[in-house]
Amino acid sequence: MSKRKLTRQQRWRIEKIQAERAQRAERRDARDGDRLEAGEFGPERAGRVTAHFGRSLDVEADDASGERQRHRCYMRANLDGLVTGDHVVWRQANDASGVVVARSERDSVLERPDARGQLKPVAANLDQILIVFAAEPEPHANLIDRYLVAAEATGIDPVLVLNKVDLLPEQGGELRELLGRYEALGYPVVLASAKQEGGLDALHQRLTGHTSVFVGQSGVGKSSLIDRLLPDHALRIGALSEDSRKGTHTTTTAMLYHLPAGGELIDSPGIREFGLTHLDAEQVTEGFIEFRDYLGRCRFRDCRHREEPGCALLAAVDRGDIHPQRFASYRRILASLASDGE
Repeated sequence: MSKRKLTRQQRWRIEKIQAERAQRAERRDARDGDRLEAGEFGPERAGRVTAHFGRSLDVEADDASGERQRHRCYMRANLDGLVTGDHVVWRQANDASGVVVARSERDSVLERPDARGQLKPVAANLDQILIVFAAEPEPHANLIDRYLVAAEATGIDPVLVLNKVDLLPEQGGELRELLGRYEALGYPVVLASAKQEGGLDALHQRLTGHTSVFVGQSGVGKSSLIDRLLPDHALRIGALSEDSRKGTHTTTTAMLYHLPAGGELIDSPGIREFGLTHLDAEQVTEGFIEFRDYLGRCRFRDCRHREEPGCALLAAVDRGDIHPQRFASYRRILASLASDGE
C-alpha cells in the first residue's frame, strides 16, 4: 500500500506546529538554564524514568535509604528521545519538581516505527520482552512472529506468555500445537491465568530479578496481569468489545512498576500491529532463528528464498526441518515490507 501524500497546506501546518513546539521547548530550556545558574536546583542526582508525558517525565530518585520517591521533571531541550526505563541525571527544585540534565548510556532499547515510519523508542534498559497473547482475542502466529523478529533485532530476550489459559479447552487444540512449535525452537513459554489459583506462579518466577516489558495486542490482559502482579496499584482495566472481540486500549503511556519479589515491569500501550518497516529483508530473515543454520548455503548468493534452485531454506522446509507455517509467515512479513515500500 502506498503512503498517502500530504498536501502543501498539510505540510505547512505540520511544520508550523513543530516550529511552535520547538520554540516553547527553547523558552522552557532557557528558563531552566537561568534557574540552574541562580542555584534554584539542588545537586546532580541519579534517577530512573518511570513514565513519560511529552516534555515532562516521572523520575524516581536513586535513594540510598531504599525509599522510592517519584518527581515530575522536565528535560533539557537537547534530551529528546527519553523513554521509560532510562537512567538519567537530574536536579531537584525546591518544590520537589526537577529538571533532567543528562541520560546515561543504554544497555538496550525497544523501538518501533510510528505512523510516519520513523523509529520511536518505547522502553530502555530491558532484560526481556514478554509477548502476551490469549485465547481471546484470537492469537495469530504471524503477529507473534513479528514480535519475535523485532525482539531478535534488538537483542532483547523474548518470552511468550499465554494468558487466559482458563478459557482453553482441555486439549488446547491448535493453540497448544502453536505453543509447542515455539518451545521446540527454544523460546520460553509461560502459561498464565489471573482467575486460577496459582495461575501466575510461573509468571512470577520469570519476572523476578529482571527488567521486563509487556507487549501484545490490546485485550489480551496485560493490564489485568499487572493488576494481579501489583495489587497495590490501581490500574484501569478495559473489557473486551462484545462486537469485535478485540481489546480496547487502556494504557496510554509506558509505566515502570517494581515487583514485590524483585525486578521491574514496564507496561506499554497496547499494540495491535507491530511494524517492521525499519528492518530490511536480511534482518527479517535473521529474525527467524531456525533459518540461521542454513543461511549462506544457497546455490546463489543473492537467493531470495522463493523458487530459486538450490535454496537451502526451501530444502529445509521440504525435509521438515523448518515448519512450513513459519516459512509462510516469513514470506508474508517480507511481502508486507515490500508493500509498505511502494
